[in-house]
Amino acid sequence: MSLAEGLVAIVGLALLSILTRGLFFLLPREIPLPRWLDQGLRYAPLGAMAAIVVPDVLTDQGRLLSTLADARPWAAIAGAAWFFWRRGILGTILSGTAVFLALRLGLGW
Repeated sequence: MSLAEGLVAIVGLALLSILTRGLFFLLPREIPLPRWLDQGLRYAPLGAMAAIVVPDVLTDQGRLLSTLADARPWAAIAGAAWFFWRRGILGTILSGTAVFLALRLGLGW
């Protein structure tokens, strides 16, 4: 790729980013969403989080875990248990991290 092509790509992507992110500020009024789309967008963050976290917890080097001696699933279970017990995000993070570190550093998993 030449310097000119790189600059065109950078400027083009910057303009595209500004247009897509700033379009909502440029419009004179709010665009109403259909009810089905509004309800569907409620689940988008949960779906995205699951798509990112689940493969990382259940696979190693692209293969399903073949042993229970891995700290990641146990940390995820501890974090989920805390969340369903107390409904707190900070406690979820801390409990999952504590179990992960205890198993990783203490048992060498």
